[in-house]
Amino acid sequence: MHLGDHVVAMPYDEDLADRIRELVPREADVTEKKMFGGLAFLVGGNMSVTASGQGGLMVRVDPEDTDALLAKPHARPFKMRGREMRGWLRVDPEGLQTKRQLAAWVTRGVAYARSLPAKP
Repeated sequence: MHLGDHVVAMPYDEDLADRIRELVPREADVTEKKMFGGLAFLVGGNMSVTASGQGGLMVRVDPEDTDALLAKPHARPFKMRGREMRGWLRVDPEGLQTKRQLAAWVTRGVAYARSLPAKP
């Protein structure tokens, strides 16, 4: 939300965070961290999915899969400082309404984060 020249961060969707929590594996290397106004789920210290403070879901994916995944309904590029970031997607709330829809994105994000070297 914009108020004049200031961007006001919205709180992330607690319900969405709870739904993600039910889908993320309960393992020692899976943690939650408040980041960028959202709640990130990390696997081995790598971000996998985030209940975004801008609404919806932020998902980390294989950069090679970015273009194909952008063709899916409700997926759009993730932009940072006006630049699209390959390997990151935003999924609008409309694409997360069912458990099946959300699970597909969470599974993809967790699998990709798990494929990366763990961070200390």
